[in-house]
Amino acid sequence: MKEKSNSQEERKFEETGHALSIQQKEGNSRQSFEERTVKTRHALSQKYKADLHIHTLLSPCADLEMTPKNIIKKAKSEGLQIIGITDHNSTKNALLVKNLAEKENIFVLTGAEVTTKEEVHCLAFFEFENQLNEFQEFVDSKITHIPNPDGHFGYQPVIDEKEEIKELVPNYLPAALKSGITEIQIKVESLNGIFIPAHVDRPAFGLFNQLGIIPPGLKFDALGISANNSEKDVRKHYVVENKISIVQNSDSHFINQIGKVYTFFNIEKISFLEIKMALNQQNGRFVSTS
Repeated sequence: MKEKSNSQEERKFEETGHALSIQQKEGNSRQSFEERTVKTRHALSQKYKADLHIHTLLSPCADLEMTPKNIIKKAKSEGLQIIGITDHNSTKNALLVKNLAEKENIFVLTGAEVTTKEEVHCLAFFEFENQLNEFQEFVDSKITHIPNPDGHFGYQPVIDEKEEIKELVPNYLPAALKSGITEIQIKVESLNGIFIPAHVDRPAFGLFNQLGIIPPGLKFDALGISANNSEKDVRKHYVVENKISIVQNSDSHFINQIGKVYTFFNIEKISFLEIKMALNQQNGRFVSTS
């Protein structure tokens, strides 16, 4: 039933986009594209506050206080309406966060922060549980297995709603996959997911430092930047065109980091499709950094 309603929503927005196109053509021909776009954005959009890069205690580098309940409590206090759960190479705590957050009217993008063969960090998000599970199987089949005996690199607990440990992941989760960035992007695309190279401006694990350029043909929904930079500076330094959306997230590993930087989603309502449209600057939807 969910997939059917999603299809109806897609048709609705396709029709909306078509209607807007007709209205624009019939309007004053002297009006610039930019002016029409601004008017369309104001007509359609509401602003929602988002932080799309948050780790739970499953990530070995995250504090053990990063439980789903604590994350949601902090997100609510920071006025966040959309959050992304992005543990290193694992989605296993994401659905619990989503289920708990629904009670607080917080929308959760479920996914992971993937380490590519080139050691580039990328965020991948999925709408449905079956897509999330298939991506996890892909990651598990590609990850470099490095033992993590007795939490040598940090504990990696999967927990339940009562915050009891269900599993301690035995292998080091942030290890690089044996797949390159393009192969991972293609997998995400095949599952109708969202793909965002993370903190591209960082000297470690950032796309520009690791690869020097955006690989030709790489498809992505947006580029992420680190908390300590600005969109203006990143666009200027790396010559990032305005047609590419930029999101800024906290990359939280500790509770007090959640929501310290954020991105506004200018969308009609909160849904996976609306978020994806905003990242791709479609049908008047767009994002803006804090």
